[in-house]
Amino acid sequence: MSTIAPGDAMIALVRWPAEAVRRNELAAAGRPRLLLIEPGAAPPLAWDHLEDWTRLPADPADIEARIATLMLRNPSAEPPSPLLDGDGVLRVGPAWVALPPVEARITSVLLDRMDAVVPRRDLLAAGWPEGDAQGAKTGNILDGRIKLLRRRLTKVGLQIHTVRGVGFLLTT
Repeated sequence: MSTIAPGDAMIALVRWPAEAVRRNELAAAGRPRLLLIEPGAAPPLAWDHLEDWTRLPADPADIEARIATLMLRNPSAEPPSPLLDGDGVLRVGPAWVALPPVEARITSVLLDRMDAVVPRRDLLAAGWPEGDAQGAKTGNILDGRIKLLRRRLTKVGLQIHTVRGVGFLLTT
């Protein structure tokens, strides 16, 4: 049928029982798979921890939940990559958080340099491209936004670390 890649994990979608041979090949290869049980068909009697199933027609939310479960069960799966869209919604796997414009711009720079120290000046330039419109100390403005961002990003499994006197580091 098809293979989808939520984050970096490859989950095979397999129609059951029509693709029984493919299911066995994927199981032998240790690949995670979601069986889509055709109407009127019984699910298989045995399966392993890298397999789950849902009956067709399936609610898309149910399929997403089962894929997320398979990703958690797969020890070789890489953690999903964070994606920030143009509306300021940051997604990491099935988790998401909406960010205000300034925080989205700061997060974008941190994501571009994931696991590397980003200097404070680069984050200030990204967050306030027209300069300090509020007239306050720029360090205080950035520190306040980083404090808010830390709380928000925790919800999607990301952390911001301070590298004293240099800048900030974003990690999973």
